[in-house]
Amino acid sequence: MNLTEHYNQLYTKSSDAILTGNYILDSQINSASDKRFGMTLLIRPNESIKANIQVFLDELKKVDSAQYFYPESDIHITLMGIISCYEGFSLDKISIKDYIEIIQKSLVDLGKIKIEFRGVTASPSAIMIQGFPSDESLNNLRNKLRENFKKSDLEQSIDSRYTISTAHLTVMRFQERLENPKKLIEITDQFRDYNFGEFTVDKLELVYNDWYQKTENTIALCDFYLR
Repeated sequence: MNLTEHYNQLYTKSSDAILTGNYILDSQINSASDKRFGMTLLIRPNESIKANIQVFLDELKKVDSAQYFYPESDIHITLMGIISCYEGFSLDKISIKDYIEIIQKSLVDLGKIKIEFRGVTASPSAIMIQGFPSDESLNNLRNKLRENFKKSDLEQSIDSRYTISTAHLTVMRFQERLENPKKLIEITDQFRDYNFGEFTVDKLELVYNDWYQKTENTIALCDFYLR
């Protein structure tokens, strides 16, 4: 996949939807009755990148502070959604040890994963930071995980919603009517090529999580340190 082309197409289509009022509100962000949980293998950006993201979010907040902005602790790349969030999933249904073993097996001979965060894109319901892996290491790991999990009898729903192939960070979701869609898009336009930084991934996290990866609803299951 050509990520630049993918992000550009997504931004063009989504910014048009936002400007014409055809964006989507997420009504469950603050719902206490949302019981969707799953299991995810994720990557968190370093402190420098998170600080640069806050510069962008501060500008967005000036325009529309009523939206949902991801706190620094919750910002992440989904490396692989192993079990997509659904109502009724709980950790007592699975053997965590078996999942850890498959992930460790998938990490053998893994090359260094470097990701550059440059520019922003959007969906009809969110604003995202664009991530660009420097080579195929991230895709290779995802393919190994797919192969190894599909060979197992473990519960998993990898690629059931869509085949993950990007390295974006979702940083804002629409939870209320937008106060000024035009101004919002003006700001995202200003950050379309902004350099948020680059880092080498040194740790993967396996977590039990809600739909939004809120820290208060997340249980850390295992950290995998990369050499």
